Amino acid sequence: MGKQQSETYYCLNLKSQKPFHMTEEQMLAGSIKNNAAAQEAFYNKFSPKMLGVCYRFAKNREDAEDMLQEGFIKIFTQLHQYRNEGALEGWIRRIIVHTCINTLKKNKKFADCVDIIHANSIFIKEDMIPSIMQAKQVVECIRMLPLGYRTVLNLYAIEGYSHKEIAGMLEIEESTSRSQYTRAKAMLEDILIKKRIIQKPAVKVAYGAK
Repeated sequence: MGKQQSETYYCLNLKSQKPFHMTEEQMLAGSIKNNAAAQEAFYNKFSPKMLGVCYRFAKNREDAEDMLQEGFIKIFTQLHQYRNEGALEGWIRRIIVHTCINTLKKNKKFADCVDIIHANSIFIKEDMIPSIMQAKQVVECIRMLPLGYRTVLNLYAIEGYSHKEIAGMLEIEESTSRSQYTRAKAMLEDILIKKRIIQKPAVKVAYGAK
């Protein structure tokens, strides 16, 4: 039995007031049947990590919590559509991400979010982005980026969407997604250097220069 299948979660038996074990499969089946204990266990398992996803997109924690609540309402409503194709957490995450995007789109047109201020050069290697973005202090720096920048950066570097997919989600041109991502990386680099989270690369001196 795999790790995910063997995980158990404690729920409260409303009749005996004693905790009992509930597997992910039991949580899923019970939640589909609107069993309160199963839904509570389901929420307790997945909500902490999903709140982190919401927090990267939201303006503040309160907005993130609102996104999370709206996302889980959709999740519980659509659970019967899950076909065990791929990880359940991945299915949940996609709904949460789309909920975050739809919430942001109600308040701001992403096509108008392009900031003209950006660095002239980029030093962060492409393969560094996903790993460093998981650190708490880096997440806070990402949230300092303009709305459009941080949204595209999150979707492309962390969530793994292509620029074509992002363009469709945000209702922008694919070229706009690419430019926002490029500028977001440059601006993030500037912020990380100023906060001394990463070091500024040494300037290379041309051979034979005096």
